Amino acid sequence: MKARTLMVQGCTSDAGKSTVVAALCRWLVRGGMRVAPFKPQNMALNSAVTADGGEIGRAQAAQAMACRIAPTTDMNPVLLKPNTDVGAQVIIQGHAIGNMDALDYHAYKATAKAAVLDSFARLCGQYEAVIVEGAGSPAEINLRANDIANMGFAEAVDCPVIIVADIDRGGVFAHLVGTLELLSETEQARVKGFVINRFRGDIALLQNGLDWLEARTGKPVLGVLPYLHGLQLEAEDAIARDVVSPAGEGQRLRVIVPVTPRISNHTDFDALRLHPQIDFRFIGPDEAIPVADLIVLPGSKAVRADLEFLRAQGWDAAIAKHLRYGGKVIGICGGFQMLGTEIADPDGLEGAPGVAFGLGYLEMRTTLASAKQLRNEHGTLNLPLPSSRRRPGSSGSVAATSDLDSGPDEGRPVLSLPKGRNDAKIEVRGYEIHAGVTHGPALARPAVQLSGGPDGAISADGQILGTYLHGLFDSPEACDALLAWAGLSEAKSPDITALRDASIERLADTIAEFMDTEKLMAILKGDL
Repeated sequence: MKARTLMVQGCTSDAGKSTVVAALCRWLVRGGMRVAPFKPQNMALNSAVTADGGEIGRAQAAQAMACRIAPTTDMNPVLLKPNTDVGAQVIIQGHAIGNMDALDYHAYKATAKAAVLDSFARLCGQYEAVIVEGAGSPAEINLRANDIANMGFAEAVDCPVIIVADIDRGGVFAHLVGTLELLSETEQARVKGFVINRFRGDIALLQNGLDWLEARTGKPVLGVLPYLHGLQLEAEDAIARDVVSPAGEGQRLRVIVPVTPRISNHTDFDALRLHPQIDFRFIGPDEAIPVADLIVLPGSKAVRADLEFLRAQGWDAAIAKHLRYGGKVIGICGGFQMLGTEIADPDGLEGAPGVAFGLGYLEMRTTLASAKQLRNEHGTLNLPLPSSRRRPGSSGSVAATSDLDSGPDEGRPVLSLPKGRNDAKIEVRGYEIHAGVTHGPALARPAVQLSGGPDGAISADGQILGTYLHGLFDSPEACDALLAWAGLSEAKSPDITALRDASIERLADTIAEFMDTEKLMAILKGDL
């Protein structure tokens, strides 16, 4: 029997489609249904490695978690990863096929549609229900030809649609009515209702507007979902710049992540953003890097261009000063590559062919290659003992006086585990997504011992750590150890996976409480 299908579209980007899909998935799973998420086309630099060895958007991986299943490439058959303002790497069913500019991809969409329908058919053969997420808005007139992301897909598979609008943005009734008006008659007919998201206040003050909307459009308002504070879900792409680390008592560590134009997988830092003992900040364009204990260079979809941007901002000088004062630096994936002496792109994968000089802190060279490394990994950390001295009365900031000028100490012992353990087996889990091959003497001091072999590097003075492993901080034990290396004693790191699952449970509770679940099921079954 063909799986029941429901598509969630939005009036705008970030209307809440991803969270509504995750909420519906968990709510249906609670009811005993076998459910899978699906997004025909996604544009994002946050991606995940699937169980079948491909790459999809992290939002779909989070939705698979909501379904309590492992993510597969069929859940997001087309992923676009922007590497310039007008172009992106195109990933079809988990694997990159090349770079295209916007016009080339627009022409390619007819071919991509075959992969979308192929993946959707496979999911329909395996699950009882498929909850589909649209992209952007279905009312983007300039993108209607060969559409595979919104109504073009819904028409192709003949599925019902609900439309989500974010009332927190303002103009919610104009958004909903305007979106509906810009659809064709057949598309309007398949819209079965509206969801108003992120509402704050007394619903009684909204009721006359809801009545007007239903009378004006002939479509029911299926629910008004409240603004849920403190949700911890992996972002599809936008960086949560307004999130402040929770207050905590005692020693606090200052952690800085410089944000480059093509930053990727910034969800690596969710566990740090939410850590009660960390003063965490993303630093953006034209902002100076403040005094800190730890600077983390994130992943990048365009490493050479982002390295040039980093230098243009003066952040390279700030990093050098930070290291002179005894601070620690971690580079993840593209950030790891930047720490080396050079990055070569002979085939022009990220722009014009050429070589860029790295920051020069690790003796290693990276050559970009078309074949991506995609794998989920596990292993153990290999951390040196911290060696810098603290200012008297400081709350985590590194001192101007440190013993780093005494020279490299290759025989430095590994860091003991927090909480009194004295073995060196600090377990870590994560994933690799990179298109570079790195060589050099620095790799003789690996940062991580993975199941597939050693990974990354640690500088001889113990101040700098680099790795290709994303998800480095997600395990509480690994996060504790890394923060101890950076100077935070008695770290008590949150379990980010448990926090994300608890957020999904809250979302499912919200569906049950604030939506007309009888109408929802009728729509899913094709009875409405």
